[in-house]
Amino acid sequence: MLTVQTFPVNPLSENTYIVSDETQEAVIIDCGAFYDQEREAIDKYISSKQLKPVAHILTHAHFDHIFSAAFIYDRYGLKARCHQADLPLFEHAEEQMRDILGHALRHYTNSPAGEPLTDDSVITFGTHQLTLIPTPGHTPGGVCFYCAEEHILFSGDSLFQMSIGRTDFPGGDHWSLIRSLHKLLRELPDDVIVYPGHGMPTTTADEKKHNPYFCDLEPDS
Repeated sequence: MLTVQTFPVNPLSENTYIVSDETQEAVIIDCGAFYDQEREAIDKYISSKQLKPVAHILTHAHFDHIFSAAFIYDRYGLKARCHQADLPLFEHAEEQMRDILGHALRHYTNSPAGEPLTDDSVITFGTHQLTLIPTPGHTPGGVCFYCAEEHILFSGDSLFQMSIGRTDFPGGDHWSLIRSLHKLLRELPDDVIVYPGHGMPTTTADEKKHNPYFCDLEPDS
């Protein structure tokens, strides 16, 4: 059984996830902790549960999801892994900040990128695995991570409760995201719990029924 611990962090209230199972192996998803106390809380949780982090994976490489890439690398020796299409975003995070915020944030340091993820990547830890599902649109390399055994999806900034990710940033594509999510929701069971990059969890059933964006898909597109 998976244990999912959520840490809302940084000024944008990004959700960092620590996902573990009974073997105590763990995967860190989107560590965006910006303040020292946020990083200390994550480190304390991992230490107190005697977890063994084996991977740091990214749903996408926007700056608010990678603030702690260097911390995780220094503390656990794990390089952040993002989809290969998002590598330019990861490698130029300060330029992102200037484009989106108007300035780079002080005290930000990057880390070397890990092996790029691909459309067919599978992340294995303990007795579980997370399958990568490409959902480009919010960023060119946006992805979700799905545990089929537990019916749990980590959707990053692709899918939110009753909403979807913004597509007005450089590299965004509204219709690509709509089509990606339409296919995703059509193929997943209704009882999947969705853990997004910001905000509260939701379910695939609720999103299929109530999310207004899925009425917009053009027929046969």
